[in-house]
Amino acid sequence: MAYVKLGSNILYLAVHPLVHLNTGATEQTLTLFPDKNFATEFFPDEVDLYVNFFDSRAKDNLVGGHSKGFEYHVEEVGNGRVIVRVVQIVS
Repeated sequence: MAYVKLGSNILYLAVHPLVHLNTGATEQTLTLFPDKNFATEFFPDEVDLYVNFFDSRAKDNLVGGHSKGFEYHVEEVGNGRVIVRVVQIVS
């Protein structure tokens, strides 16, 4: 079990492709899951792009109320890829 600081939630960054059935348009969405099994495994040379993008949007849109901010921690998974553990700081 991961150590959780008081006043924080441990989450994992995931990227999901979406395909709209009616138009065929595609897009990617970023989200956070509380389960490590749903984390996206990134190549090390692409992870900063996703973390920076998420963080730039989170600062403006996902902070407020009990959520005070986020910390990002890159973790190797043993196959040459990495996942992102996100600590959501709450109070």
